[in-house]
Order: sequence, then C-alpha cells, then structure tokens
Amino acid sequence: MNRILGIDFGERRIGLALSDPSGIIAQPYMTFDTRKDGDFLKKLEELIEEKNVKEIVLGMPRNMDGSLGEKSEAVLEFSRRLSEKLRIPITFRDERLSSVESLRVLREAGARLLKHKKAVDSISAALILQGYLDSLKKNNEEPET
Repeated sequence: MNRILGIDFGERRIGLALSDPSGIIAQPYMTFDTRKDGDFLKKLEELIEEKNVKEIVLGMPRNMDGSLGEKSEAVLEFSRRLSEKLRIPITFRDERLSSVESLRVLREAGARLLKHKKAVDSISAALILQGYLDSLKKNNEEPET
C-alpha cells in the first residue's frame, strides 16, 4: 500500500514522518541533518521508492494571523526543487506551533530535550502529517444530507 510522507523543513534539519500503509497514523521516521547527511534529495528519492510514498505533506510556516511567515519563501523554494525532482503531489499544511507541541510531547515522555533536538523535527513532521491524515478522515466522514 501507499504511504504519505510528512516533512518539517528547516535549513539545518529536516524532520520526516511516514503514515502507516492504511493512511491512518503518522509516525516520526527520521531527522536529516543538512550539514552532515549528504544529498537530501537523493536520499529522499530512495526513501520514496523504498516506502512506496504517493504524496508529500510539507509544513508551511505561517504567522499567528494565518499570513505566510518569513521562512515561507524557503519552504516554497524547497517545494519547487522537490516537484522538479520527484514528480509526486505535494500538499502544504499549516505548521504553526508544531515545534512547541513536539517539545511538549518530549517533556511528557520524560525525554531530556538537549539530547533529543533531532527528535523535535521528526515529531513535528509527524504532527503535521497526523493533522493532514485526520483532516482526510474527517472530510470522508461528513454526514450525508
């Protein structure tokens, strides 16, 4: 079955999350360090093929009033590069407060935050992706009139 990939883009680290094959649950997958881990697009291509990814959900930074944030242009440029290279659909998802929520999840799990900086990014990607999966489910469960 096909999966959906969630991405929390950052200039230093890129968090990745994958849906389960049925598209119900998002799980943190990994964090890619752009300074240490080599060619991200090549590794992403391999991941998409290996995990049979059919769609990407990319977090879009927005201001609290809903307008595009300062970092939005970097995300848009990143999405253009992804589109040229990968040829699979990309959906943008509001990522407001995803990092704050990720830190809360880590604190509740008793994790030492300094040791888990990389986990914040993959958890953020999972939160972005889970929000998208939940919205798909909600839209499919609209009552008939």
